[in-house]
Amino acid sequence: MSIVANKDNRVVIIGGPAGVNAARRMAEFSYLIQSPFNVLAFVFPPDAGKTAEITYGNQFLSVPIYRTLDEAVKNHSQINTALIYVGANRAYKASLEALNSNGINLVSMITEGVPEKDAKLLIKEAKIRNKIFNGPSAIGIFSAGESRLGVVGGEYNNLKLSKLHRPGSFGVVTKSGGLANEIMWMASQFADGITTAIGIGGDTYPGSDYVTYLEMFENDQQTKAVILIGEMGGDLEEKAAAWYSEKKRRIKLIATVAGTCQERLPKGMKFGHAGAKEGQQGEGSAKNKIEVLKKAGAVVAPTFGALGKVIEEVYKEFIDNGVVRPTKEVDIDTLPDLPRKVEEFMKSGEVMVEPLLKSTICDDRGEEPLYVGYPASELIDKGYTIAHTIGLLWNKKLPSPDEAEIIKRIIILSADHGPCVSGALTTIIAACAGIGLSQAVAAGLIMIGPRFGGAVTEAGRWFRYGSENYKGEIDSFLVYMKANVGPVPGIGHRVKSMHNPDKRVKELISFVKSLDISTPVLDFAMEVEHRTLQKMPNLILNVDGTMAAILVDIGFPLETLNGFFILARTIGLIGHWVDQKQQGSRLIRLFKYLVNYSCHKKREVPPLSR
Repeated sequence: MSIVANKDNRVVIIGGPAGVNAARRMAEFSYLIQSPFNVLAFVFPPDAGKTAEITYGNQFLSVPIYRTLDEAVKNHSQINTALIYVGANRAYKASLEALNSNGINLVSMITEGVPEKDAKLLIKEAKIRNKIFNGPSAIGIFSAGESRLGVVGGEYNNLKLSKLHRPGSFGVVTKSGGLANEIMWMASQFADGITTAIGIGGDTYPGSDYVTYLEMFENDQQTKAVILIGEMGGDLEEKAAAWYSEKKRRIKLIATVAGTCQERLPKGMKFGHAGAKEGQQGEGSAKNKIEVLKKAGAVVAPTFGALGKVIEEVYKEFIDNGVVRPTKEVDIDTLPDLPRKVEEFMKSGEVMVEPLLKSTICDDRGEEPLYVGYPASELIDKGYTIAHTIGLLWNKKLPSPDEAEIIKRIIILSADHGPCVSGALTTIIAACAGIGLSQAVAAGLIMIGPRFGGAVTEAGRWFRYGSENYKGEIDSFLVYMKANVGPVPGIGHRVKSMHNPDKRVKELISFVKSLDISTPVLDFAMEVEHRTLQKMPNLILNVDGTMAAILVDIGFPLETLNGFFILARTIGLIGHWVDQKQQGSRLIRLFKYLVNYSCHKKREVPPLSR
């Protein structure tokens, strides 16, 4: 049997990430004993409506998250246990709500730092409603082979080594969560293990004292002895001793009290737990608690280190007297292991998994990303710039100093073209409508296409094609383009012309021509411009075509070319979004005089035919 925690627990966890982590530890125990998972719901308003994914063996269980406890209980009427995993400022309200919920009989709180006034009020409420309130600062409750409430018990292998898959004969009650785990392990090594272990928390005013649980253990026929771990401060151990000495008890009480070193230190000094301090007059001293427990008839280990031997002696006495029968142990190797992750099998060489995708530019498996093998921090330390990073990630090689300068100039010269172009206008309209930065910029980027910036790749494609196949035959190239493609990408501008040239184009060409590099594609593009200007003055080589030709000449793949325009314009679009936000711009509505309403004049609606 067990006390408090058993197979009937149906749990709601009030709290966010910490509560989900506790649920995952609880699911590990459920998997160990092959029992259904007992957490039915979470209450965490920020994630209400979502589900928390909990691993159970190799399955993923989706546990719903609710905004309020009332919603959780309404949807899961079986809930009878609440675990509190919220901050100290919200713990009182959450616990009080749980105590006031009709179906919930047990509330256990892990929260530390709860104000003493809040703890006292919760203790009072629990007594009025005849419910169990465990905590604050309580690691949880563990009933071997039955139920795990909270993270008590440690990691999975410890559950197996401590033989928690089946009940033993020893109850455990302690203030310390860490010592609860330790005692469970000791009970399995020096005896047959535990029935139930309870961490009541180390605050000055715990919701349940030792006597609360000693009474329950006394009535649990499976429990033959209770191991009580005390500490200096308060009077809970003295009350336990008084209870034990009132009359002959069925259970044997084993105890040890931490803090005898206090005898050599100033009175009133606190040790770890909020309640672990000896009073100024010596009240609550570990030495006094030990003496009182001995007088009450408890078997008291003089030190924690001696506790294992005491447990072993008591267990041997139980065996000799026929109080318990030796347990036929199950080989723990036959107990289920947690399924191993694929990464573990791959590391040990036991499995080969065909990759889902391949990355040839960046490796992020180490301490920092490697860009085509170069550590990012080392690139910075040695003076490389964003232009070199673009070369590595887009072209898998470090650009030369001249190439890096070309990239830098392309980015600067094409970063923005004012608020009226389609991409900037769309971003501005979104900003004025209150849309966030990422969405507004994405809306602007969507405008990039054949008529706005998207000609870079196609210009690079066809200028390269022409330079390879129509060198010196510009008219033949133009005939081919007209018949098979259409207007030459990279040629033409709505505003700029031979009479009003684009200074960005002139700057790029002038700089590139000042370098000692081969530019066959750019040369071909300029020959095309020379011919098209003879037809119309606005059929100039535009910035898209210039960028494309130069980038192809310095070795960038066609697939990357639009990326330069996208990257550069993103800088400008962010600027426009920030500009509108800083101005507090209002929602934009198109003026009616900018619309040509070519609709039918107002007329009478005819009768509906039936």
